[in-house]
Amino acid sequence: MGIAQQVRQRIREVLAALVAADELPAEAADVVFKVERPKRAEHGDMATNVALVLQKIAKRPPRQIAELLAAQLKEERLVREVDIAGPGFLNLHLQPGAFQRVLADVLRNPSGFGRGPAASKGRVMVEFVSANPTGPLLISHGRGALVGDAVASLLEAAGYHVSREYYINDFGNQVRLFAASVRAAAQGQPPPEGGYGGGYVGELAAWVQSNQAELLDGDDDALSRVCITRMLDGVSDSDQLGGIKASLAALNVKFDSWFSEESLHRWGRVDACLNQLREASLLEERDGALFVKTEQLGDDKDRVVRKSDGAFTYFASDIAYQADKYARGYDRLILVLGADHHGYEARLRAAIKGLGQDDDRFEILFFQLVSLLRDGKPYKMGKRLGNLITIDEVLEEIDEAAQRPGAGADALRYFYLSRHFNNTIDIDIELAKKSSLDNPVFYLQMGYARLCSIQRRAEELFGLQTPACSERLCARIEHPDELAMLGHLAGFPRVVAEAAEAREPHRVVFFLRELSQSFQSYFTRLKKEGDAILPLGAQMKEADWEQRWDKEKTLARLLWVRAIQIVYGAGLKLLGISALSRMEPLDDRASTDEESK
Repeated sequence: MGIAQQVRQRIREVLAALVAADELPAEAADVVFKVERPKRAEHGDMATNVALVLQKIAKRPPRQIAELLAAQLKEERLVREVDIAGPGFLNLHLQPGAFQRVLADVLRNPSGFGRGPAASKGRVMVEFVSANPTGPLLISHGRGALVGDAVASLLEAAGYHVSREYYINDFGNQVRLFAASVRAAAQGQPPPEGGYGGGYVGELAAWVQSNQAELLDGDDDALSRVCITRMLDGVSDSDQLGGIKASLAALNVKFDSWFSEESLHRWGRVDACLNQLREASLLEERDGALFVKTEQLGDDKDRVVRKSDGAFTYFASDIAYQADKYARGYDRLILVLGADHHGYEARLRAAIKGLGQDDDRFEILFFQLVSLLRDGKPYKMGKRLGNLITIDEVLEEIDEAAQRPGAGADALRYFYLSRHFNNTIDIDIELAKKSSLDNPVFYLQMGYARLCSIQRRAEELFGLQTPACSERLCARIEHPDELAMLGHLAGFPRVVAEAAEAREPHRVVFFLRELSQSFQSYFTRLKKEGDAILPLGAQMKEADWEQRWDKEKTLARLLWVRAIQIVYGAGLKLLGISALSRMEPLDDRASTDEESK
């Protein structure tokens, strides 16, 4: 049980006792109040507004109620001291045992701490990326990919059953133009007006010539299907056509399903949805085109679903796709889109209402654009697509500089997720490449590696493994900084739950940064004071150091380090950032193996 929950439970017990003693009216037992950490440490470990909330029910001044509660709240296992502040706030100073119980909670449930019961809160679909498969994934697509993936991970941790889906735009004029561009490249001709150029189109044309040349003389639909498949799955040994799926895999993004827009037309679902709207008197033909009357449902104007030449618009497919998602029975539908699609929400909500569905089950997360910098200056030219920068080339550059596969994905995940997705961000590629503490993702990962290093060196130098959790060892965790960090760990389940409900992965980043900074401060201070987690090298040179070594305290601190490592690793996993057990900074050659030196 977290510290806030312990305090809340204790307050409930006191309220029930005061009601039973006729000191407070019966309604006081069910009052809703806050329990939270004060902003300033000197104000205690926890604070509550319960006395202020009770003033109307009890018809007494809140400070008088606070005095009544304070006298009852103190108890041996939880509350050490109670201060009354201002009009009646209660600041609680807790017993060490309140924090030590958190240590036991983490260690006894290492894989489940911070997570809700699996699949206990309903089914959610998160649709994200869904980039047109007519080109490689760009750096801008990466933010949508990582925001969507992190939000889905948070929802899973909070207890939802989550499905991740990619909507493939494989129907319509853009797909036909793409096929025509590939045919033109194969024939040595320039692309058609509005078509696609670039080296990847030439590589795709060469692949088609070598493997399915007959398609170049056939119809556009057959050629477009093959081209889209290659854009998704990639072409072996190609420099520019690794494939969208491979690019996503390099970001550690996986999907449960890939949904084809073309299938909506092939199986008659677009026509079925339009018939449903027609029966609801929401379709109207004007000058040969077919409109959905979305304006009367909250949009700023009516929208075309079939043009006068008989071609369907993308909006027609989108209506059928939303209907299909609702038909699959999800309790919540989340769509992740770039901010340039902001105007799309009103028309989608209008269509959902027109189909008789509840649009409160539907939400869109709009992410802002990304600016890539190099040494503080705009990164103007990509190597493959000119002024368009692909995900693959950025990942490759960072991986190569860091000499570690996956370093690029870790860097982008940190930079994309460390701020609210509705804020624009600048990413300096040179900073992201650094293997030093100047690089914030490296600093974050180093915090985890240091925890692993302490445990590793405990075994290598002293033959000590992290012991089993016991009440005796937990009671040896007494240093104020150690207790404060246990208080921080206690907040992890709340951070995860709130981040999931708010769709805000940056809250987990903030939690981990604070945890890392707190541990580093503790680590440095105790080392200077000669009270490090493990005996220091200078201490071990003294003849009688083993007689004076408090081995039990060392074992207790190893337990404490293990608990921090568990929560730290869980946070990194939610963000999709690698939890590295060992790191060697290439820029300054400092090592994580610092303890005992």
